[in-house]
Amino acid sequence: MRTTAEETPEYCAIESAMEVLGGRWKLAILKKLVPGTLRFGELRRALPAVTPRMLTRQLRELEADGLVTRTVYREVPPRVDYTLTDAGHRLDAVMDQLDAWGRWYRETVRPAPEP
Repeated sequence: MRTTAEETPEYCAIESAMEVLGGRWKLAILKKLVPGTLRFGELRRALPAVTPRMLTRQLRELEADGLVTRTVYREVPPRVDYTLTDAGHRLDAVMDQLDAWGRWYRETVRPAPEP
């Protein structure tokens, strides 16, 4: 069982953030949801390396932490939409900065080996 942000030491807000955002796919999922609502299948196609089970797990945690809203439509076949909450959108600038840093790191510190 994972710890919650409330269980992390008060003196370290980064630990609280990492409890919520930690996980290989959470920031990638959030980044894909910045432009707007996506269905589960759309998220799967946007993140082909993540398994459906892991995507479901990460989405549930993001929903429990208040960063994503899950809307179920009672249709046949069932439709489920995921949208960022206001708390999730507060990460937009952070995700842009992390994306820029990741690109810089790949190009500068760890460039791809030449064939």
